[in-house]
Amino acid sequence: MAWVEAQPAGEGGIRMSGLTFRPTKGRWITHLSRPRSCGPSGLFVPPSPPLDPEKIKELQRFISLSKKLLVMTGAGISTESGIPDYRSEKVGLYARTDRRPIQHIDFVRSAPVRQRYWARNFVGWPQFSSHQPNPAHWALSNWERLGKLHWLVTQNVDALHSKAGSQRLTELHGCMHRVLCLNCGEQTARRVLQERFQALNPSWSAEAQGVAPDGDVFLTEEQVRSFQVPCCDRCGGPLKPDVVFFGDTVNPDKVDFVHRRVKEADSLLVVGSSLQVYSGYRFILTAREQKLPIAILNIGPTRSDDLACLKLDSRCGELLPLIDPQRQHSDVQRLEMDFPLSPAAQDS
Repeated sequence: MAWVEAQPAGEGGIRMSGLTFRPTKGRWITHLSRPRSCGPSGLFVPPSPPLDPEKIKELQRFISLSKKLLVMTGAGISTESGIPDYRSEKVGLYARTDRRPIQHIDFVRSAPVRQRYWARNFVGWPQFSSHQPNPAHWALSNWERLGKLHWLVTQNVDALHSKAGSQRLTELHGCMHRVLCLNCGEQTARRVLQERFQALNPSWSAEAQGVAPDGDVFLTEEQVRSFQVPCCDRCGGPLKPDVVFFGDTVNPDKVDFVHRRVKEADSLLVVGSSLQVYSGYRFILTAREQKLPIAILNIGPTRSDDLACLKLDSRCGELLPLIDPQRQHSDVQRLEMDFPLSPAAQDS
């Protein structure tokens, strides 16, 4: 996850990656110097080899044989929409800087930590929320519409699958577009909170030092010291984005729900995830226990390469649109030798 250096915009504003933030007449305005709908498609994508026609055919066979396909996506599917990730070689946050994501326990226990987080998120939100689905998101949404995709599980919090129209969807780690009260659980839209931030901080300004994943930017302690953070409208409690921070755990009911979807499936496709985080990796283990064929599309190695019958190192947005979810094969016997089907698929 590379991050973009910002430059002063003058008069107390912020300019970063084509965006200028400036308080004026008691409110914040955002100036778009160029369209931000999709972001720089290659800035955060690691190098990959050219598409291999044989690999495309292999993935096509895998998808054609799947009757109840479960897809799990990670940050690698959204880098082509201009959203950086954490672990990509050379362009990931961990490769480019020593900065690390916020920890759940720190956010819950410390008001200053929450203040720092929300100040950074306030500055980064207009850009983060403007990102749009890329061809990979649209391809998976189309697979669902055509009846190929049984369920979609995403580890991302960017709402791009929802923007693309996916409905058979579980957001494993939540979504940045929602906000929760830590006390009463009241849920509100993130855009509403942005308006409250603007009202509380009409003259606040800061110079952003770079863009990080999940909608925030880098600011100094001095910059955030005067930033005002609203409380829950209902009970006055502290607010938190409806996401699973590092060090937190996914809701057990959601985990059980996804396990059931995996057990219903006859194959599993991983898209854009290194599977380093156990919250996603555990479903690969369940798929292995169910003897499901597993395919992985991800630039670079993953934690489960040895469990996959097919591994592809290509851009998600280049490869997935090439797959026809309705294509059928006549030589099923040969294909079953290439990709052993699960018992559930053999019975269908």
